Parts: sequence; structure tokens; C-alpha cells
Amino acid sequence: MWEEGIDINSVRQIRTRTNLYFGVGAIDSIQEIALELAKRSIRCVLAVTGKSAYKRTGAWEKVEKALQENGIKCILYNGVTPNPTVDQVDLAATLGRNNGAGAVIAIGGGSALDAGKCAAALLANPGRNARELCSYAFVPETAVPIVAINLTHGTGSEVNRFAVVTIPEDNYKPVIASDALYPAWAIDDPALMTGLGADQTRFVSIDAINHVVEAATSRATSPFSVMMACETVRLVARYLPVAVKEPANLKARYFLLYASMIAGVAFDNSLLHYTHALEHPLSAVHPELTHGLGLSVLLPAVVKTIYPDCPKVLADVLAPIAPGLRGEPDEAEKAGRAVEKWLFSVGVTQKLGDCGFSEEDVPSLVDLTKKTPSLTTLLEMAPTRATDEVIAAIYLTSMGPMVGTMI
Repeated sequence: MWEEGIDINSVRQIRTRTNLYFGVGAIDSIQEIALELAKRSIRCVLAVTGKSAYKRTGAWEKVEKALQENGIKCILYNGVTPNPTVDQVDLAATLGRNNGAGAVIAIGGGSALDAGKCAAALLANPGRNARELCSYAFVPETAVPIVAINLTHGTGSEVNRFAVVTIPEDNYKPVIASDALYPAWAIDDPALMTGLGADQTRFVSIDAINHVVEAATSRATSPFSVMMACETVRLVARYLPVAVKEPANLKARYFLLYASMIAGVAFDNSLLHYTHALEHPLSAVHPELTHGLGLSVLLPAVVKTIYPDCPKVLADVLAPIAPGLRGEPDEAEKAGRAVEKWLFSVGVTQKLGDCGFSEEDVPSLVDLTKKTPSLTTLLEMAPTRATDEVIAAIYLTSMGPMVGTMI
């Protein structure tokens, strides 16, 4: 395997639309980034993060030191929660605006990175607010420079143009898309992720798998996205069990992080469809539901649904976790069960019925997939026509284990 020859302690720059510093010790690159901010005459930055991980991981100490040494004031907003809300984004943006922040440093997993991206857009667009942004009342063409310091290996938000923020009063969890939301710089340091718990390790890694299953099968897919999908699934299948068993294993964290990053690039190019369009209503209605768990409970039913339309692609992409598929349309049930069996084997046994939902909730969930801004765009990318009946069937199939699935 090619990864055996990689020096994980050698920090490399990977350039997509974002200048990414990748590898063990990459957090030290914040010095270089802070120097560049100072060269741009930025004298104040807004840091957007959650309650504690930014300190617990050691990232904050490095950030503070680098900013101080370069004469840059830092204003901290640490109120981001999982499934962040428009109110949190508005609070962060107001704090930054009142202090003249000229850039945003977002520190955390997808929630903090997405909230930081949106705050950066609002800082560059005075008079606008997060509800307007997330309801597509305006699409930002500019944002202040964004620095994304990633603390999980799942979202890919550090290298893409998307953000997800909830409008709680409507139970809407839309996807915001704009080239203005690409971070200028990002840091992926696996040493910052050794404190992730077993469940979080599972859920963020499965998020990456969902990203590539969707990107490889969307109506906008490409050979580039399929290639990255195959490698993402292989790496997650190999290294997720290691990271769960040995949380401090830097090699496992490195390659799960690499898988997450290339998965982020894959769906930045080829978009998403069913699992994300159907999960967003779940965690909008129940914000305590972890995004990655919501995706996990839906994935087997989604695979079963789309397999007849792209069997050869899915047989290749899923081979490390669903071996033996021939790439024939009549294998849809087998493919869905195989994916569920793999999820069970890595410790994710929950189904939608275990997450506070019942069959009675399905009509309102289907309705939210159609009413939430941006989700219809995702559904249009699905290889199978996303009728109300198809969406309802995915939710219903996900309520419990697929018949015949064995651990």
C-alpha cells in the first residue's frame, strides 16, 4: 500500500482553492499564516469556535502566540454548538464587526468551520444577517479571509465552498454555497484529533464515506470524484478500526484525515444528494442528533435505492466495505445490507427509530426536504428521481435494520 512510505511528520502544502497545510505538526504553520495576515495589514481577527476543543487540543495556544507575535488582536467567539444556528453566526459577526475584524480564524469541526465561514461572509457584507444568508436572500460574492483550523476528520469543510447553518424556528438546515466561502488557508493536523472519542471518530469518518458515495454517483460526477471516492472508502475501511482501538495512533488519524480531505474535494466538485438532503431535516428537528450518525442510519437505504442506476461505480467504490459485488442492478438489496453490516461491524448499530423518530414523522420529514432552501438542488443531483415516494421509502427503510442483516 502506497501509504506505508509516507512520512506523516512531514508537513506538506496541498493546494486546491485553499492553501492547506497537512501533516503532524501542521498547526505550527499558523505562524506563517499570521505573518501573511500582518502583511495584508490585518490587525484584528475574529476567532470562531466551540466551547472547549479549541483549547483542549492545544490549537488555541499556538494561534494566540502566533497572532501576538505578529501584532494582531484576536476577538474570540466560542459559542458555536453542534448544528450551529443563524443566531450564533449573527452574534459572532456582530462581535467581529464591532471590533474591526479583517479576517476569521475558525477552529473546530464542521460546525465551527461552517459558522466561521458564514461570519466571514457577513463581515464583508454590512447590513446583511445570517437568516438572509441561509435563506438565499443574498449569495455572498465576497468574504473576509478565512483560516480554517480543522479538529475532526470528516467534514472536508476546510477545503470546500459550503457551509451548513440551521434556521431553528423553521427546522431548516440549508446548505450555503459560494466561492467566497473557500478558506484562504487551512490546517489539517492529525495530532489535534487524538482526543476524539470512539463515537465521534466513527461518525466523522462515516461522514467522509457518505460524501464520496454521493459525489461518485451524482449527476455531476466525474472520473476525478470516482477516483477519490474509491481511495476514501479504502482508507476509512482500513484505518477507522485502528483509530477506534488506538485513539492516539497518529498514522491512523493521518490517513483518516487525508480521506476526509479528498472526500471534501470530491463533493466540492461533484456535489451531494440523498443522504445529506435527507439527513439535514433530521438534525434540524433534533439538533442533538450528530450529523454523522444521521448519515449512518440513512446510508444503507440510500445505497439500496441508487444502486440500480450506478451499479458498476458503486461496486468499485464500496468494494472495501461491501466485497463481492458484481456491479449488476439486481444487487441493490445485497449492497444495502452489506453496507449496513459494515456499519454494525465498526460499532454503529443505531437506526432511525433509535434516534427519536417514528413512521409518523416521515411525511413532515419529506416535506422539509422540499421546503428547506437548497435541499431540492441536492435532490436534483440524485441518480434516481427523488419523488416523495422514494424519499419516504428511504426514511421508512432506515427506521430499523434491513431484514437479513447480520453482524
